[in-house]
Amino acid sequence: MRELIIIGAGPAGMTAAVYAARKKIDTLMLTGNIGGMASLSAGIENYMGYSLISGPELMSKFEEQVEEFGIPIEYKTAEKVERADSHFNVVLEDGEVIKAKCVIVASGRSPRRLNVPGEKEFLGRGVTYCATCDAPLFVKMDVAVIGGGNAALGAVQQLIKIASKVYIVSIADWNADPILQEKILKAENIEIYKGYEVTSIEGENYVEKIRIREIETREEIELPVRGVFIEIGSEPNSSLVKGLAKLNERGEILVDCSNRTSVEGLFAAGDVTSAPEKQIIVAAGEGAKAALSAYDYLIRLPS
Repeated sequence: MRELIIIGAGPAGMTAAVYAARKKIDTLMLTGNIGGMASLSAGIENYMGYSLISGPELMSKFEEQVEEFGIPIEYKTAEKVERADSHFNVVLEDGEVIKAKCVIVASGRSPRRLNVPGEKEFLGRGVTYCATCDAPLFVKMDVAVIGGGNAALGAVQQLIKIASKVYIVSIADWNADPILQEKILKAENIEIYKGYEVTSIEGENYVEKIRIREIETREEIELPVRGVFIEIGSEPNSSLVKGLAKLNERGEILVDCSNRTSVEGLFAAGDVTSAPEKQIIVAAGEGAKAALSAYDYLIRLPS
């Protein structure tokens, strides 16, 4: 049995791992990938110590520090966390069960889907949720970005330098940072559709067009595009503790200022929690606090 299992290897999970290692806690990390959604950021200007660094580069720095401490990482997906008599069972997707005295859930968030015809079918064939990863594939092509927040306009900012034309489709007015909006509006190769929803994504082998509908008039139009960048927010990956720990109305794990959940011995950190502001630097700090709280919990357990 492990003393601690950390689920997730984004900023929160990796920081928690380093702090746990420094406290000599017997720790195992479980994750499907390194970096989580932080790896999708093209340029980060508000992480202390770096004037400008990309998400993948910053997460690589985190990973290097985790590796220096020799923390074991298993690339497996945790499906469920269960409370046993005096420990936790972490059930993996293949049915394997790993036991631990305490658990830190740092599973982050996943991109929200449009749930329209063609979205699943054309994933990887024109549909993408990561401009940082996939924008270079659409050189001199027409593309659409769906959304009006910081993530969406951040994607637009990357694409206006690469694509021939960028259609920006949002169901309401933009709510991105004003300075980002100003930069986008200066571009000559954008076409804006506010008050529109996507009804379908179509094509043969690859995306060829999308259909959008004006919300007020219900009028539909077609936009010829080769790429569709879906940037409409994200959802917490909290299903593995649903029914065990308390969640808020947004599905986030409720935590106190010490990252304790409603279940003793179960901690959570980062974007999966109710902690305000989904920022890399905040998630890292929350991961540190969670590890310190786990250490305090473990030293108080009966021998």
